[in-house]
Amino acid sequence: MPQIRFPDTSAVDDAVELLRQGRLVAVPTETVYGLAADATNGKAVAEIYAAKGRPSFNPLIAHVHDAEMAARYAHIDDLASLLMERFWPGPLTLVVPKRTSCKLADIVTAGLATVALRSPDHPVPRQLIERLGRPLAAPSANASGRISPTTAAHVAASLGERVPLILDGGSCGIGLESTIVAVGDGGIRLLRPGSVSFEELADFAPVSLAAKHNPITAPGQLKSHYAPAKPVRLDATTARDDEFHIGFGEVAGDLNLSVAGSLTEAAAVLFAALHTADASERAAIAVAPVRKEGLGAAINDRLSRAAMVEDK
Repeated sequence: MPQIRFPDTSAVDDAVELLRQGRLVAVPTETVYGLAADATNGKAVAEIYAAKGRPSFNPLIAHVHDAEMAARYAHIDDLASLLMERFWPGPLTLVVPKRTSCKLADIVTAGLATVALRSPDHPVPRQLIERLGRPLAAPSANASGRISPTTAAHVAASLGERVPLILDGGSCGIGLESTIVAVGDGGIRLLRPGSVSFEELADFAPVSLAAKHNPITAPGQLKSHYAPAKPVRLDATTARDDEFHIGFGEVAGDLNLSVAGSLTEAAAVLFAALHTADASERAAIAVAPVRKEGLGAAINDRLSRAAMVEDK
């Protein structure tokens, strides 16, 4: 099993050394736990793909310390700069044109002319990035297509010895992956919903939704993603005998995302609830209806992906 350590000075020192050696470290963020590698080291980043079993055409997010670091690797226009000023550090990933001089490993962008950048709002990855002096490629620290991890234990259960060190920062505060947007031509294209909402983005520029059948341009766009091993049935107000029922609000279920009907509370525990349901003795999972406005759009996006099966 991997080492699971509290991120004190000694553990952070060891994590930085592992990253410098081209090895992987699982780190907490405010969204979900990330599987981190030096984003300028192609071999190290390839280890992420190998550990996760991730398709090679799906790009990764490069985590930077701030807008100044972002500008070393990408062209940042006025709109992107405004979004960084408002939402960074935080759960917003910007897909922007990469510089011809970009030193990120090509495997990070999966051959695209754009790069996905985020500045995490959590002291552990921020300290690692600052000390390393380079961005971290850090997708969710789980086997590709499976439930995203919101605790160190989730990481260990999903990846095992494929990651040598897990820094245990407790449960993630938000519990959903970041919102991803493409920025250009004075507008915003929403590629993946998250806790930064459509309405918040629309305060800055017109927002359009990415077409469902567009080519993969950013992380988190695979049709089947965040999927438990068991079949998932959505909008279930009652459960069958063989189903573990995840409730919400007045639908009690075997486990309730939020008895009070809070979307923020539901988002924070969503993946943990799916882990619990997937580990139960029941053969399938049923999920109560969750309203779709605001943060509910991101929750329903994750649930719809969890319920899908990849084409054969």
